[in-house]
Amino acid sequence: MTNTTIAFVGAGNMARSLIGGLLEESSQYRIAAADPDAAQRARLAAAFQIPVSDQNRAATDGADIVVLAVKPQIVRTVCVDLREQLAAQRPLLVSIAAGVRTTDISRWLAYDTAIVRCMPNTPALVRSGATALYANARVSGAQRDSAESLMRAVGTIVWVDEEDALDAVTALSGSGPAYFFAVMEAMEEAAVSMGLSRDQARLLTLETALGAAKMALEAGEAPAQLRANVTSEGGTTQAALQVFAQRALADTLTQAMVAARNRAREIGTQLGADE
Repeated sequence: MTNTTIAFVGAGNMARSLIGGLLEESSQYRIAAADPDAAQRARLAAAFQIPVSDQNRAATDGADIVVLAVKPQIVRTVCVDLREQLAAQRPLLVSIAAGVRTTDISRWLAYDTAIVRCMPNTPALVRSGATALYANARVSGAQRDSAESLMRAVGTIVWVDEEDALDAVTALSGSGPAYFFAVMEAMEEAAVSMGLSRDQARLLTLETALGAAKMALEAGEAPAQLRANVTSEGGTTQAALQVFAQRALADTLTQAMVAARNRAREIGTQLGADE
Protein backbone atom coordinates (compact mmCIF):
# COMPACT_ATOMS: atom_id res chain seq x y z
CA MET A 1 0.00 0.00 0.00
CA THR A 2 3.01 2.30 -0.11
CA ASN A 3 2.60 5.43 -2.27
CA THR A 4 -1.15 5.00 -1.92
CA THR A 5 -3.24 8.12 -1.47
CA ILE A 6 -5.76 7.69 1.35
CA ALA A 7 -8.43 10.26 2.16
CA PHE A 8 -10.31 10.25 5.44
CA VAL A 9 -13.74 11.85 5.47
CA GLY A 10 -14.15 12.53 9.16
CA ALA A 11 -11.29 13.11 11.59
CA GLY A 12 -12.59 11.70 14.86
CA ASN A 13 -10.93 9.25 17.22
CA MET A 14 -11.04 6.23 14.92
CA ALA A 15 -9.69 8.17 11.96
CA ARG A 16 -6.86 9.56 14.08
CA SER A 17 -6.04 6.07 15.33
CA LEU A 18 -5.92 4.68 11.79
CA ILE A 19 -3.81 7.56 10.52
CA GLY A 20 -1.39 7.18 13.41
CA GLY A 21 -1.07 3.45 12.79
CA LEU A 22 -0.49 3.89 9.07
CA LEU A 23 2.15 6.56 9.50
CA GLU A 24 3.90 4.52 12.18
CA GLU A 25 4.01 1.63 9.73
CA SER A 26 5.28 3.65 6.77
CA SER A 27 6.02 7.27 5.85
CA GLN A 28 5.20 6.57 2.21
CA TYR A 29 1.44 6.83 2.53
CA ARG A 30 -0.04 10.04 1.19
CA ILE A 31 -2.84 10.87 3.61
CA ALA A 32 -5.35 13.72 3.65
CA ALA A 33 -8.42 14.30 5.79
CA ALA A 34 -11.52 16.44 5.97
CA ASP A 35 -13.70 17.41 8.91
CA PRO A 36 -16.13 20.30 9.45
CA ASP A 37 -14.93 20.77 13.05
CA ALA A 38 -12.03 23.22 13.30
CA ALA A 39 -10.79 21.73 16.58
CA GLN A 40 -10.69 18.25 15.08
CA ARG A 41 -8.75 19.56 12.08
CA ALA A 42 -6.27 21.36 14.30
CA ARG A 43 -5.60 18.27 16.42
CA LEU A 44 -5.07 16.12 13.36
CA ALA A 45 -2.79 18.58 11.60
CA ALA A 46 -0.71 19.10 14.75
CA ALA A 47 -0.36 15.37 15.42
CA PHE A 48 0.51 14.19 11.91
CA GLN A 49 1.39 17.17 9.70
CA ILE A 50 -0.96 16.03 6.94
CA PRO A 51 -3.23 18.13 4.69
CA VAL A 52 -6.53 18.75 6.46
CA SER A 53 -9.52 20.53 4.95
CA ASP A 54 -13.06 21.47 5.84
CA GLN A 55 -14.09 20.38 2.33
CA ASN A 56 -14.61 16.69 1.62
CA ARG A 57 -14.01 17.11 -2.10
CA ALA A 58 -10.63 18.71 -1.53
CA ALA A 59 -9.47 15.85 0.68
CA THR A 60 -10.74 13.08 -1.60
CA ASP A 61 -9.48 14.56 -4.88
CA GLY A 62 -7.21 11.97 -6.49
CA ALA A 63 -7.49 9.46 -3.63
CA ASP A 64 -6.98 5.74 -4.23
CA ILE A 65 -8.84 4.91 -1.02
CA VAL A 66 -11.58 6.95 0.62
CA VAL A 67 -12.35 6.10 4.24
CA LEU A 68 -15.82 7.06 5.44
CA ALA A 69 -15.24 7.82 9.11
CA VAL A 70 -18.31 9.95 9.76
CA LYS A 71 -21.38 9.39 11.90
CA PRO A 72 -23.75 6.87 10.29
CA GLN A 73 -26.56 9.41 10.15
CA ILE A 74 -24.66 11.66 7.72
CA VAL A 75 -23.20 9.02 5.39
CA ARG A 76 -25.98 9.58 2.85
CA THR A 77 -25.33 13.34 2.77
CA VAL A 78 -21.60 12.80 2.32
CA CYS A 79 -22.14 10.26 -0.46
CA VAL A 80 -24.54 12.48 -2.37
CA ASP A 81 -22.08 15.38 -2.14
CA LEU A 82 -19.16 13.26 -3.40
CA ARG A 83 -20.97 11.07 -5.95
CA GLU A 84 -19.78 12.84 -9.14
CA GLN A 85 -16.17 13.11 -8.01
CA LEU A 86 -15.96 9.53 -6.77
CA ALA A 87 -17.74 8.17 -9.86
CA ALA A 88 -14.99 9.75 -11.97
CA GLN A 89 -12.13 8.53 -9.74
CA ARG A 90 -13.47 5.07 -8.80
CA PRO A 91 -11.51 4.72 -5.54
CA LEU A 92 -11.90 1.90 -3.06
CA LEU A 93 -14.42 3.05 -0.47
CA VAL A 94 -13.78 1.81 3.07
CA SER A 95 -16.65 2.47 5.45
CA ILE A 96 -16.28 2.33 9.21
CA ALA A 97 -19.72 3.92 9.68
CA ALA A 98 -21.54 1.46 11.94
CA GLY A 99 -24.69 -0.10 10.53
CA VAL A 100 -24.62 1.48 7.07
CA ARG A 101 -24.97 -1.24 4.44
CA THR A 102 -22.89 -1.40 1.28
CA THR A 103 -25.99 -1.55 -0.92
CA ASP A 104 -27.20 1.75 0.53
CA ILE A 105 -23.80 3.42 0.11
CA SER A 106 -23.65 2.28 -3.51
CA ARG A 107 -27.21 3.50 -4.10
CA TRP A 108 -26.44 6.92 -2.66
CA LEU A 109 -23.28 7.22 -4.74
CA ALA A 110 -25.23 6.14 -7.84
CA TYR A 111 -22.46 4.06 -9.41
CA ASP A 112 -21.09 0.53 -9.02
CA THR A 113 -18.87 1.22 -6.03
CA ALA A 114 -16.10 -1.03 -4.72
CA ILE A 115 -16.83 -1.01 -0.98
CA VAL A 116 -15.25 -2.67 2.02
CA ARG A 117 -17.39 -2.27 5.12
CA CYS A 118 -15.59 -2.60 8.45
CA MET A 119 -16.78 -3.17 11.99
CA PRO A 120 -13.93 -2.06 14.27
CA ASN A 121 -14.15 -1.74 18.03
CA THR A 122 -12.92 0.87 20.47
CA PRO A 123 -9.66 -0.89 21.46
CA ALA A 124 -8.52 0.15 17.98
CA LEU A 125 -7.86 3.50 19.66
CA VAL A 126 -4.94 1.84 21.49
CA ARG A 127 -3.90 -0.29 18.48
CA SER A 128 -5.48 -3.43 19.98
CA GLY A 129 -8.66 -3.52 17.97
CA ALA A 130 -10.58 -6.43 16.50
CA THR A 131 -12.11 -5.58 13.13
CA ALA A 132 -14.30 -7.62 10.80
CA LEU A 133 -14.35 -6.72 7.11
CA TYR A 134 -16.80 -7.45 4.31
CA ALA A 135 -16.06 -6.74 0.64
CA ASN A 136 -18.78 -6.39 -1.95
CA ALA A 137 -18.45 -8.11 -5.33
CA ARG A 138 -16.81 -5.09 -6.98
CA VAL A 139 -13.74 -5.16 -4.73
CA SER A 140 -10.63 -6.56 -6.45
CA GLY A 141 -8.04 -8.77 -4.79
CA ALA A 142 -5.59 -5.89 -4.63
CA GLN A 143 -8.23 -3.68 -3.03
CA ARG A 144 -8.97 -6.37 -0.42
CA ASP A 145 -5.27 -6.40 0.43
CA SER A 146 -5.28 -2.61 0.77
CA ALA A 147 -8.30 -2.62 3.08
CA GLU A 148 -6.72 -5.35 5.16
CA SER A 149 -3.47 -3.40 5.50
CA LEU A 150 -5.42 -0.30 6.48
CA MET A 151 -7.31 -1.97 9.33
CA ARG A 152 -4.32 -4.04 10.49
CA ALA A 153 -2.77 -0.71 11.46
CA VAL A 154 -5.00 -0.75 14.55
CA GLY A 155 -5.22 -4.45 15.42
CA THR A 156 -6.45 -7.85 14.32
CA ILE A 157 -8.75 -8.37 11.34
CA VAL A 158 -11.06 -11.12 10.12
CA TRP A 159 -13.02 -11.31 6.85
CA VAL A 160 -16.66 -12.36 6.70
CA ASP A 161 -18.29 -13.68 3.52
CA GLU A 162 -21.78 -12.31 4.15
CA GLU A 163 -22.57 -8.72 5.10
CA ASP A 164 -25.28 -9.87 7.51
CA ALA A 165 -22.53 -11.46 9.61
CA LEU A 166 -21.42 -7.96 10.57
CA ASP A 167 -24.52 -7.67 12.76
CA ALA A 168 -23.28 -10.64 14.79
CA VAL A 169 -19.80 -9.10 14.84
CA THR A 170 -21.33 -5.90 16.19
CA ALA A 171 -22.91 -7.89 19.01
CA LEU A 172 -19.63 -9.68 19.75
CA SER A 173 -16.54 -7.55 19.26
CA GLY A 174 -18.23 -4.23 18.44
CA SER A 175 -20.19 -4.00 21.68
CA GLY A 176 -18.06 -6.57 23.48
CA PRO A 177 -15.61 -4.18 25.17
CA ALA A 178 -18.54 -2.72 27.12
CA TYR A 179 -19.47 -6.20 28.38
CA PHE A 180 -15.96 -6.69 29.75
CA PHE A 181 -15.94 -3.19 31.23
CA ALA A 182 -19.20 -4.04 33.01
CA VAL A 183 -17.65 -7.22 34.43
CA MET A 184 -14.55 -5.29 35.51
CA GLU A 185 -16.73 -2.67 37.14
CA ALA A 186 -18.68 -5.30 39.07
CA MET A 187 -15.52 -7.14 40.17
CA GLU A 188 -13.93 -3.91 41.36
CA GLU A 189 -17.01 -2.96 43.37
CA ALA A 190 -17.22 -6.43 44.91
CA ALA A 191 -13.55 -6.30 45.91
CA VAL A 192 -14.02 -2.89 47.53
CA SER A 193 -17.04 -4.20 49.43
CA MET A 194 -14.81 -7.00 50.76
CA GLY A 195 -12.25 -4.56 52.12
CA LEU A 196 -9.72 -3.82 49.38
CA SER A 197 -8.91 -0.22 48.57
CA ARG A 198 -10.24 1.25 45.32
CA ASP A 199 -6.74 1.40 43.83
CA GLN A 200 -5.96 -2.18 44.80
CA ALA A 201 -9.26 -3.45 43.47
CA ARG A 202 -8.91 -1.66 40.15
CA LEU A 203 -5.31 -2.68 39.53
CA LEU A 204 -5.93 -6.33 40.36
CA THR A 205 -9.10 -6.39 38.24
CA LEU A 206 -7.41 -4.89 35.19
CA GLU A 207 -4.30 -7.04 35.43
CA THR A 208 -6.45 -10.14 35.87
CA ALA A 209 -8.45 -9.27 32.74
CA LEU A 210 -5.26 -8.57 30.78
CA GLY A 211 -3.59 -11.78 31.95
CA ALA A 212 -6.63 -13.93 31.19
CA ALA A 213 -6.90 -12.50 27.68
CA LYS A 214 -3.19 -13.02 27.07
CA MET A 215 -3.42 -16.63 28.25
CA ALA A 216 -6.41 -17.27 26.00
CA LEU A 217 -4.53 -15.84 23.02
CA GLU A 218 -1.28 -17.67 23.63
CA ALA A 219 -2.21 -20.98 25.27
CA GLY A 220 -3.68 -22.63 22.21
CA GLU A 221 -6.57 -24.06 24.24
CA ALA A 222 -10.27 -23.27 24.19
CA PRO A 223 -11.60 -20.99 26.96
CA ALA A 224 -13.59 -23.95 28.34
CA GLN A 225 -10.39 -25.90 28.84
CA LEU A 226 -8.56 -22.94 30.38
CA ARG A 227 -11.46 -22.53 32.80
CA ALA A 228 -11.29 -26.22 33.71
CA ASN A 229 -7.53 -25.97 34.20
CA VAL A 230 -7.92 -23.43 37.01
CA THR A 231 -11.00 -24.95 38.64
CA SER A 232 -10.20 -27.36 41.45
CA GLU A 233 -12.88 -29.63 42.86
CA GLY A 234 -14.28 -28.05 46.00
CA GLY A 235 -12.10 -24.96 45.59
CA THR A 236 -12.78 -21.23 45.55
CA THR A 237 -13.05 -20.91 41.78
CA GLN A 238 -15.61 -23.69 41.63
CA ALA A 239 -17.66 -21.97 44.31
CA ALA A 240 -17.76 -18.80 42.24
CA LEU A 241 -18.52 -20.59 38.97
CA GLN A 242 -21.43 -22.45 40.59
CA VAL A 243 -23.02 -19.08 41.34
CA PHE A 244 -22.56 -18.09 37.67
CA ALA A 245 -24.28 -21.31 36.63
CA GLN A 246 -27.12 -20.84 39.12
CA ARG A 247 -27.67 -17.29 37.83
CA ALA A 248 -27.53 -18.49 34.19
CA LEU A 249 -24.61 -16.31 33.16
CA ALA A 250 -24.24 -18.02 29.77
CA ASP A 251 -27.93 -17.56 28.95
CA THR A 252 -27.78 -13.92 30.02
CA LEU A 253 -24.81 -13.25 27.75
CA THR A 254 -26.51 -14.98 24.84
CA GLN A 255 -29.69 -12.97 25.31
CA ALA A 256 -27.68 -9.75 25.55
CA MET A 257 -25.77 -10.47 22.34
CA VAL A 258 -28.94 -11.43 20.46
CA ALA A 259 -30.48 -8.13 21.57
CA ALA A 260 -27.41 -6.25 20.31
CA ARG A 261 -27.47 -8.11 16.97
CA ASN A 262 -31.19 -7.43 16.49
CA ARG A 263 -30.70 -3.76 17.27
CA ALA A 264 -27.85 -3.60 14.74
CA ARG A 265 -30.22 -4.98 12.10
CA GLU A 266 -32.88 -2.42 13.00
CA ILE A 267 -30.40 0.45 12.81
CA GLY A 268 -29.17 -0.70 9.39
CA THR A 269 -32.73 -0.79 8.08
CA GLN A 270 -33.50 2.65 9.53
CA LEU A 271 -30.36 4.19 8.03
CA GLY A 272 -31.08 2.71 4.62
CA ALA A 273 -34.62 4.08 4.67
CA ASP A 274 -33.47 7.58 5.68
CA GLU A 275 -34.16 9.60 2.57
